[in-house]
Amino acid sequence: MKEPLVDCLIEEAAWQGIDLAGLSERVARIVLTDQELDPEAWEISLIGCDDARIADLNAEFRGKPTPTNVLSWPAQDLAAEDDGEEPYFPEPFVPGERDSLGDIAISYQTCLREAEAAGKSVHDHVTHLVIHGVLHLLGYDHIRDADAQLMESIEVRILAALGIANPYEI
Repeated sequence: MKEPLVDCLIEEAAWQGIDLAGLSERVARIVLTDQELDPEAWEISLIGCDDARIADLNAEFRGKPTPTNVLSWPAQDLAAEDDGEEPYFPEPFVPGERDSLGDIAISYQTCLREAEAAGKSVHDHVTHLVIHGVLHLLGYDHIRDADAQLMESIEVRILAALGIANPYEI
């Protein structure tokens, strides 16, 4: 049996209703495979939390004391130097052993509010946010315009393969 790619810690019981552990495992494997990375070579830590916890994390790490949907902490800085370029390819610290890509936190209440406001299922929205979080761990970002276009195009491609509509279409 394969070792789990995602070590999922559930702090908010409401996450049990959508099986965050199973969803994040499936989605993270799909993202890594899409990015031509071996899921067996990597691991990700994910916390399924509530708005209070993610607001504390957002305040501590980003100086923004408000809830947000997802936060990511990459283990390596893989970001491209130039806007719109592919990030650097992650290299394990110890070849042949599993290595961490980083950590993700996701808030149930914010995800639920956003899904309801957009008229989509929580499952589809969380799927998108897990893709988004894993791509951040891989060095993708959306601060600069061309970087955002690149990241969003990958998200849309993976979501389409899963039968989920483009979340960026109005």
